Amino acid sequence: MPHRLSGLRAGLLEYYVGPYRQTLAREQRDEDDYFTMLVLGEALGVPDPAAYYTVELMPALLEDFHAWHRRMGMGRSPLEHVSCC
Repeated sequence: MPHRLSGLRAGLLEYYVGPYRQTLAREQRDEDDYFTMLVLGEALGVPDPAAYYTVELMPALLEDFHAWHRRMGMGRSPLEHVSCC
């Protein structure tokens, strides 16, 4: 019985979420890009009143920093203290 219910759940999930999967992934990526810009804004020269609160989040963003600055059209890292290329 649980196997049949899990199969039904997977089928319904695919039916309702499947057509929107690409759109949802794009929106998630855009949201991540905006968040990265908010956290790194002060380092990029944009005045940021929340810089004191977001400085703790910078280490969490370093993993994805290279992909982010390539998507933003920057060939090299815009930050002097972070060289990923």
